[in-house]
Amino acid sequence: MSFFWIGLLVAMMGLLACMRVPLVIATVIVSGVPILWTVLDTPSPIVLALLWSTFIVTAFLLNVPKLRRAWISNRVLPLFRTALPPMSKTERDALEAGTVWWDGELFSGDPDWIKLLTIPTPTLSAEEQAFLQGPVEELCRMLNDWEITEEMHDLPPHVWQFIKDNRFFGMIIPKQYGGLEFSALAHSEVVMKISSRSVTAAVTVMVPNSLGPAELLLHYGTDEQKNYYLPRLARGEEVPCFALTGPEAGSDASSMPDTGVVCRGEFNGKEIIGIRLNWDKRYITLGPVATVLGLAFKLYDPDRLLGDRSDVGITCALIPTKTPGVVIGNRHFPLNIPFQNGPNSGKDVFIPVDWIIGGPKRAGQGWRMLMECLAAGRSISLPALSTGAGKMGCRATGAYARVRKQFKTSIGRFEGVEEVLARMAAYTYMMDAARTMTAGAIDLGEKPSVVSAIVKYHLTECMRKVVNDAMDIQGGSGICMGPRNLLGRIYQSIPIGITVEGANILTRSLIIFGQGAIRCHPYVIKEMQAAAEPDAHQASLKFDDALFNHIGFTMSNAAGAFWMGISGARFVFVPVSGPEERYYKQLTRMSAAFALAADAAMLVAGGSLKRREKISGRLADVLSHLYLASTVLKRFVSQGRPSSDLPMVQWACLDALCHIQDALDGILHNLPSRPVAWILRRLIFPLGKPYAAPRDALGHKVAGVLLQPSEARDRLTAGLYVPATLDEPLGRLEDALNKAIAAEVTEKKLRIGLGPGGYSGNDETPRVQAGIKLGVITEDEAQLMYDAIAARKEVIKVDDFTQDYWRREKVECPTEQMAPVDQANQIDPTKPISPAKLAKPAKRYM
Repeated sequence: MSFFWIGLLVAMMGLLACMRVPLVIATVIVSGVPILWTVLDTPSPIVLALLWSTFIVTAFLLNVPKLRRAWISNRVLPLFRTALPPMSKTERDALEAGTVWWDGELFSGDPDWIKLLTIPTPTLSAEEQAFLQGPVEELCRMLNDWEITEEMHDLPPHVWQFIKDNRFFGMIIPKQYGGLEFSALAHSEVVMKISSRSVTAAVTVMVPNSLGPAELLLHYGTDEQKNYYLPRLARGEEVPCFALTGPEAGSDASSMPDTGVVCRGEFNGKEIIGIRLNWDKRYITLGPVATVLGLAFKLYDPDRLLGDRSDVGITCALIPTKTPGVVIGNRHFPLNIPFQNGPNSGKDVFIPVDWIIGGPKRAGQGWRMLMECLAAGRSISLPALSTGAGKMGCRATGAYARVRKQFKTSIGRFEGVEEVLARMAAYTYMMDAARTMTAGAIDLGEKPSVVSAIVKYHLTECMRKVVNDAMDIQGGSGICMGPRNLLGRIYQSIPIGITVEGANILTRSLIIFGQGAIRCHPYVIKEMQAAAEPDAHQASLKFDDALFNHIGFTMSNAAGAFWMGISGARFVFVPVSGPEERYYKQLTRMSAAFALAADAAMLVAGGSLKRREKISGRLADVLSHLYLASTVLKRFVSQGRPSSDLPMVQWACLDALCHIQDALDGILHNLPSRPVAWILRRLIFPLGKPYAAPRDALGHKVAGVLLQPSEARDRLTAGLYVPATLDEPLGRLEDALNKAIAAEVTEKKLRIGLGPGGYSGNDETPRVQAGIKLGVITEDEAQLMYDAIAARKEVIKVDDFTQDYWRREKVECPTEQMAPVDQANQIDPTKPISPAKLAKPAKRYM
């Protein structure tokens, strides 16, 4: 009988932990087990003495704070301090930047789904919708991406002027300064639509509205700086750039060697306290045409002219590019996507201290300022560009797959192609869901630093997957460059998004979980703050509270993960019913598993987890896919749960669960402590790994969304620029798809009336003529077929060029050393360009 009572005790403790019952109440309830054991089973005196002595000592030790601190917490605190990894000021600033939002719920082990579903769905204002339907639509009509990328290697002058005249550079600037003051959702929608037309134009528009002078001025600038610069930036009179990255400081931007020294000097004929700057930056978007340069540098004050510190820290300043000593270098050429980008440098550039963004009081606060702004800005631009690419790939390639025929069959009907189309559609649905929900968080006042890293990493990676898939399906039409090619430049641009705003490899392995473990975990940051508390008594009190809440949290997740594992999460309460209900339940189960695995990894690896990037990356994958699946469920509900979208929801959620399962399995395989890994596997996967990839039948339904016009297809690709004319590649594809659908009935008549043979290759013209002759189809029906055949032939054409096309200009090789741009011949986008200058052939590199 002893085993029964011990089992009952363990089960009771597990149930109470799973329900997160407070410690004192749980102790009272658990005491019922030894009482019943004593009364009903009459154990031997030795067992009885051992039972009650253990229970009483444990109960007092855990429930009397003074005893608990003396015997447990105060002994653990020194060990905890030793285990903490060293942290620089820049690391601390990065960790503390931004806010915790839905990511905190996912780290809790028991997400509050009601909270998710009651988050307001972001919407566009009438003014924002008018801008998208007016100036944005007009800008898209003006853009010719082949001309931009192949011939001009820049936006045409009239496009630059249109962008400035319509204040595209002022989307985030308040109306009081002449800006548009758009929501984050509108900002995202604008970038997404333009990106579906031209990546070059999208980057040009998004950079001034992302991390840069305007954003920094809005949050930290002095009134004088705001009143001077913001109206000029909104009107396009100033073209901004921000110089952060240098040859020796890429992803490790905080190690920049660029310096500023506070000193006295002469400026405009007066002696002032200023800063003498020396820097060397590269990869600076809009740098070659910028009129005002935002600069990040390390500030030193050896004579303590500003305060009592000589090493002031990273600082940000605004510098007109005409300032003596500023050198604007030549242009970089990132993968044939010719947005303005290049190096700049400065030698002994002397500026007033008032040019520091926010004035002298903000000296040394630059890194925190950048991290705070990045937490929001990273959530908008690149996710929007990536989603635009995914939508373009889906709409264009779905139409192409329906129209293109091989072996007398639309290639979209081949199961191999269908499998790829399903993946494209589901990933694009997920990308748009994540983009929209994250932009909505920004509009609610959040600065979700961890979420911004998730969407930056995963949406640019999904762009890579979707565009690669689209290229696979389109084959030769995807790889032959020319005006007819919709995907070539998007494909070439993929590594750019992967690289900027935090290289993806490091974003995954260092930032998402590294920051999330501290910011999103309910107790780790409290433990760290307690460990840093200088007052010993306060440190003891705070650490004791955080530690025992943390222990209870871990026990709760262990019990919850095990219970949901053996029950299949069937008894988890979620606030929805229907076919998507199971995904809420399974995500709750995986949230508990993630929180447990994260605690175990931090316990086993301690401070070295910071260097175990493979384990950290897998934990990041779990957190990321929990978030992405959450956005899918939120989008489905927000759009009224349309049944035609359900296959994409199911596919995306199943795919996310499989990724979570694989990541957890990888963690358990590689956790340094094998006994801990063994225990975790029995808790997380007590009955084995439960998830399988989406079934083929489900993929068939998802692929069908892309192969014919429908409301689901329009919802999935909403926000694209879809030209209505046949002189545009996408316009021709849309026309060919509609004509192919219109001819389907006639095709079926021919197949029944003439049998499967009767023509060779994929040209049905002889078959149509035979059908007319034999009376199988009418002349009107034949015309439908002829129209579909002609439209198909038009969309499968590819560009070709004369053999001397690439010899039409003399090739000049770039030199290793970049020289300053000849200012007299440089195109200034703020001014009209003379026909004479436009007539001069541009130098091009092959």
